[in-house]
Amino acid sequence: MVRMEAVRLVKYRGWSTRQVARHTGYRQSSIVQWCKKDPTGGWQRIPTKSSRPQSHPRALSRKLVETIIDQRLKHRRCAEVVYQELLNQGVVVSLSSVKRTLKRARLLKERSPWKRYHPHVERPRAEKPGDLVQIDTIHVLTREKERFYIYTLIDLCSRWAYAKVYARINTHNSLRFVRQAQKEVEFGFRMIQSDNGSEFSTWFTENLGKLEVNHRHSRVRQANDNAHIERFNRTIQEECLDRIYKQPRYYQKAIDGYLPHYNTERLHLGIKLKTPAEMITSY
Repeated sequence: MVRMEAVRLVKYRGWSTRQVARHTGYRQSSIVQWCKKDPTGGWQRIPTKSSRPQSHPRALSRKLVETIIDQRLKHRRCAEVVYQELLNQGVVVSLSSVKRTLKRARLLKERSPWKRYHPHVERPRAEKPGDLVQIDTIHVLTREKERFYIYTLIDLCSRWAYAKVYARINTHNSLRFVRQAQKEVEFGFRMIQSDNGSEFSTWFTENLGKLEVNHRHSRVRQANDNAHIERFNRTIQEECLDRIYKQPRYYQKAIDGYLPHYNTERLHLGIKLKTPAEMITSY
């Protein structure tokens, strides 16, 4: 308000900038600058100009910034590789400066703030039934554009498998499915491996621990980590579910009829043409 009033005194009352400076207690140069910034003659608010410095004495030059970005776009490598490549070319710059420059240019793949950290767990060898069990979900879209889900599970040593239909997927259904699968087989689960889906998040891991079952997540973008369960998903769809009307009750009825055949009659090449039931009894 003081600035607007000062400009009005100059432009409407004809006061000199020196008189206005004495009247308001501000410098004459400030009054002159206010009058230049307000072309309306005192009817516009004059904002305070930031005192933040426009540059830093140790800021990277424009040429160096362009060199960092060009090196990143050349091979699409990470900041550490870009930094080493620049050093090999004789360009002296710190790793933190490279990361900061790429971040400002939005050329870094940053981790989502909503993604929870999953601690690394070593993958055990599946020497006995229950040593390593893989779990996954199949998403089924009906003709009415509604979804239901099939939880699947397979033991890597014996190839014993289990599946069940659910209306939705969440951590509670994931834990409920594991408990139901455990009741259907003689051996106990010691390690369960899943992908990084939301239905296998931290709550699922914590509650598996209460059942004395360890949980590990597969490596991101490494499809071979869950190869056994992915192959079982394909098998159960090709041999059981492809010709069934897509409704949960029909799918569950077909699965209940198929699993005994899969576990007790179907020969598996991966276990030397034996059945999962024979593998379990051999231990």
